[in-house]
Amino acid sequence: MSITLSAILLTLSVMISSPTNSLKNPEQLKEQIKAEFAKQKGTFALAFKNLQTGEEILINEKINFHAASTMKTPVLIEAYKQAAAGKFRIRERIPVKNEFKSIVDESLFSLDAGDDSDSVLYTKVGTKLPIYDLLYLMIIKSSNLATNIIIDLVGAKNVNQTMREMGANDIQVLRGVEDSKAYQKGMNNTTTAFDQMVIFNDMAKGKIVNKRSSNAMIRILLDQAFNDKIPAQLPRDVKVAHKTGWIKGINHDAGIVYLPDGRKYVLVLLSKEMTDDKAGVLAMSNVSKMVYDYFVKKKE
Repeated sequence: MSITLSAILLTLSVMISSPTNSLKNPEQLKEQIKAEFAKQKGTFALAFKNLQTGEEILINEKINFHAASTMKTPVLIEAYKQAAAGKFRIRERIPVKNEFKSIVDESLFSLDAGDDSDSVLYTKVGTKLPIYDLLYLMIIKSSNLATNIIIDLVGAKNVNQTMREMGANDIQVLRGVEDSKAYQKGMNNTTTAFDQMVIFNDMAKGKIVNKRSSNAMIRILLDQAFNDKIPAQLPRDVKVAHKTGWIKGINHDAGIVYLPDGRKYVLVLLSKEMTDDKAGVLAMSNVSKMVYDYFVKKKE
């Protein structure tokens, strides 16, 4: 009788412990993530990298997505690269303008403050601001006006060349924002989850330009104002240096997650063809929490 009772207790112990153990299994986590994404209409991609061990979890990582505002991270990188090369100083003041050339035919177009996530910069047109201030607004407020000014400064082709040098072979930064002629011709900025993982991995390791420049970019990304995806369900003492992006049916977030104990990981969440943006964003924040729980349990 005692043997039977022991066997029962052992079975119960295994049953109780299995959910915890499953959090340490990347394949089971991957299936949980896919199940969460499957609740939504649309296409999702994920790239996770443990920066201590190199472990990766990848889902649809090579699928191309409209980059939306995630293209602003490569632009940030190019600005710091050119500054380090002496082309300009990050604190140098440049004109704030609202007139840009379409990549289709070089016809002029302007941006509408009402369509931008930051309208304050439009009140500064005709003045000069430090390049750093424009980069900061481009990232934390996702300012489209600041983005176009910086792209005119550094050149979209140079951004692409730098991405190739880093091994981000599928990121395409063709143009600035709101170039409607280019949009109508399908000439859009694109990205993949894998490539976003590549650039944030290098940034976290201080490999972009140099450690000082990488850290300067991270400090900007840590001030991100839009936090409804990767950081939304994480503990307050967890910090995220990240860049979001969204247009109708598309929602992205990509960055570096820092735990209080010094450990960190890269997480990229991309989506397209969503029919319910609010539900899709919630699903992405749910997945971020799943990844965080998994990472915490993986501590060795």
